Amino acid sequence: MEFPDRTDIERLLDPVSLPSFARVRYGPDMETVTDVAAATQDELAGLDLTGLDQGATVAVGLGSRGIHAIDDIAAAAVEFLDGAGFDPVIVPAMGSHGGATAEGQREVLEALGITEEQVGAPIDARMAAEQVGEVTVGETTTPVYVSTAALEADGVLVVNRVKPHTNFTGRIESGLSKMAVVGLGKQRGANAFHSTAIAEGYVTTLETMFDTIRTDTPLLGGIALVENFNEETSHVEFIPTDAFVDREPALLERARAEMAMLPTDDIDLLVVDEVGKEISGAGMDTNVIGRYRVLNANDPENPDISLIYVRGLTERTKGNGNGIGLADVTRTAAVDQLNLRKTYANAMTSGSLEKSKLPVVAPNDELAFRVALSALGGYDPTDARIVRIENTQNLAELYVSEAVVDDLPAGAEVVERGAFTFPAGDLSFDVC
Repeated sequence: MEFPDRTDIERLLDPVSLPSFARVRYGPDMETVTDVAAATQDELAGLDLTGLDQGATVAVGLGSRGIHAIDDIAAAAVEFLDGAGFDPVIVPAMGSHGGATAEGQREVLEALGITEEQVGAPIDARMAAEQVGEVTVGETTTPVYVSTAALEADGVLVVNRVKPHTNFTGRIESGLSKMAVVGLGKQRGANAFHSTAIAEGYVTTLETMFDTIRTDTPLLGGIALVENFNEETSHVEFIPTDAFVDREPALLERARAEMAMLPTDDIDLLVVDEVGKEISGAGMDTNVIGRYRVLNANDPENPDISLIYVRGLTERTKGNGNGIGLADVTRTAAVDQLNLRKTYANAMTSGSLEKSKLPVVAPNDELAFRVALSALGGYDPTDARIVRIENTQNLAELYVSEAVVDDLPAGAEVVERGAFTFPAGDLSFDVC
């Protein structure tokens, strides 16, 4: 596909001047777990292994998110199980991620620092899943699938972060229950869940399908993690399987209170340097940008962002550009990073087709800014509210236009002032 080049855009849009900018550090003091590996092993002391014989296989389900110190947490879980006389195996619990292939899911884990050598256990990344039951949610009957690798184990332990979901709100969102239903369901299970959830509601579908998994699989429990504003672990807790649904709502509220958010709700243009699956299931956290773009779901009321420009993909996402469709403008460099096979596998499985659509594509940063600012209507650099972030997970340091500086919350510190320029068309911050 051939996109418009510089000449094509320059003849359509006049140059625009940019406001001055400030580089800002922002973030409250938060509780942090200093040794997550030790905390993980301490919590696993509550894992009831009395029903398993020595040498039994225990599958450890791990997802695709860039969770703080997830490699150390995984290694700690493996070490605990091995020391207790069991045979641990890592099973990717990430639905269709990695292009819905075993090789792709291994690749995702490796990008997170999780390899057989690093964690000290084999990785069984088979995509095969078996139907363990069938449930009716509202007027929809749906099968429940679980990874064959997990079912072949004598016990299963899942590890996941509890946080607000990117498609819906409810008493249970992202966490252990969802990993058991969607992640361990592999592509078939993830597809069955999302198809039913879109029609009947996410929380109801999640709870109904989890009830089957709770009773018909060897799920022993899970390690629940909560992260703070600074993307560090603030809480580690082992939860038995029967307590998932009861305990997760309180952890979700804690996660919501501690999560990183933008310092202002009123933004004309949000510039996002990178999107990726390890940052968020939607590439960029929809709770941060205020856009779900999901059928039958209302977008969050805040923040109010007029336009979003995405500059590129992370290395760890391995071409999965799911979420780029949440942007209004992107550039050729980002499109060149896209692996549409992986992106479409994710979008088709989740049913969130909007997130895989392609925004308007500009040849470089300079022309992307021109496209976006011209589209705002009545653009005036003196009152334009522009924010630039690395990604929606790392919000401790960001750039804001001068019109935003006076609205910054307490605790936000202006580090330096400067201007954005475009040497060779690429974005650069020059200190004044």
